[in-house]
Amino acid sequence: MTDSLCITVALIASALTVCFISLRRTGKCLQQARNEKEDILSEELRMFDFLHQLGEVTGRDARNRQLYKEIVEGFNKVLRADGGALYLLSEDEQSLIPQYMSPNCPALIGLPEDVKERSKIDARVLESHLRLAKVSVNEGVLGAAMLTGEPLLIENVKSHESFREATVNYDEEITALLSPLKYGGRNLGVVAIVRNLDNRIGAFTDNDFQVFRTVSEQSAFAMGNALIHSELVEKRKLEAEVRTASEVQNILLPSRDPDIPGFRVCGKNTPARMISGDYFDYIDLGNESTGIVIADVTGKGVPAGLLMVMCRSVMRLIAKAVKTPSAALALLNRQLFPDVREDMFVSLAYVILKHGEGGITLSRAGHDAPLMFHAKTGDVDTIKPPGLAIGIDEGEVFERVTKEISLTMERGDCLLLYTDGVCEAVNTQEEEYGKQRLIDIFHKMAPRGAEAVVESIQASVMAFAGEEPQMDDITLIVIEKC
Repeated sequence: MTDSLCITVALIASALTVCFISLRRTGKCLQQARNEKEDILSEELRMFDFLHQLGEVTGRDARNRQLYKEIVEGFNKVLRADGGALYLLSEDEQSLIPQYMSPNCPALIGLPEDVKERSKIDARVLESHLRLAKVSVNEGVLGAAMLTGEPLLIENVKSHESFREATVNYDEEITALLSPLKYGGRNLGVVAIVRNLDNRIGAFTDNDFQVFRTVSEQSAFAMGNALIHSELVEKRKLEAEVRTASEVQNILLPSRDPDIPGFRVCGKNTPARMISGDYFDYIDLGNESTGIVIADVTGKGVPAGLLMVMCRSVMRLIAKAVKTPSAALALLNRQLFPDVREDMFVSLAYVILKHGEGGITLSRAGHDAPLMFHAKTGDVDTIKPPGLAIGIDEGEVFERVTKEISLTMERGDCLLLYTDGVCEAVNTQEEEYGKQRLIDIFHKMAPRGAEAVVESIQASVMAFAGEEPQMDDITLIVIEKC
């Protein structure tokens, strides 16, 4: 073989070798590309499955553990993590409270030494501690996620700066992804997923972090929607309960005006809300006597309504047991005082009518002074028997201050009892209706009878207030001597 032939053969062999190596490399690249493609497709499938599961549970109660489980286990599946946990922000926004922790999830918080030691003997000690321990929003990696307000990739939790001056030690060898959960500017909590550093998959990558960020946003959206749904359901339940309470309260108020020989009585209650803090009542006392009560509990809504019902029940029991209004109010105050909150009290006026006669006896426990129209003279007087509101004093001072007054009503005279919602009604210029307007309309309408007075005062107050909402309950009772 000649030298030139040898050289040619060598060149061909070299070229073949290069081609073979190139083909092997191309094959490896193609295989690597196929593997990467499969990984991407697999990751996408895992994410789509996760989002589908989120959609399934979004309409459920936000406080249902199934939702939290779906979120955490979905993260674990999508990012092939070793565990995860979800913490919700407490109502006072000072603590993070564990809601779901996947089985065998590494600790995400520092552990007290006694817990570490006891868990060596009984693994349930650690599990119990992790599922019950609240975490301050200023502590550890969970607190760091809340404070930064952004997702975090922590390569080694043990070396994170949040544990440098911590009072508890952190010993786990894990990497973690954490994200605050926010919806509509509202902080909901924190979700975290972890991998052990000896995991064959290795630490979380930048791609894992981007996927985690996206899925965190979807999870927060799902939780926010579920929370709104839950709050809407609770609101509807509460509204139904309030409607029921309002119906019960309406039943407790007189369904019609009483038929009292020698008198015509008209009463009306207009609550500012569904539950009224005002009440009025007619009590048959026997012996040809009727008791008439008007009362106003401080505050509005359910607390005032509950105290009103209590006051009515006790008053009905007491009224028939005592002979005078002041004695009845004294006993009522002693019964209610132990159960009245410090920021509440009850103003009340109590009138006893003698059938057929013009005699009335009136006692006032801090209530607005009644107005008396005298048919003969056309004058309107303010009736002011002294008295202290119920629930302010346990008894001694109340009984010393609260007195009663006896009056004789002539034919055509009218006595007006009212709550402060009348005089304190405001218009669009923030002016109060005031007592003088009440006196003027009472003076004008009293000659037309009890029903005319009540209807006219109601219409006058409504016209005065205009578009302004009613701020307080309004109760009116007019007693007319026939």
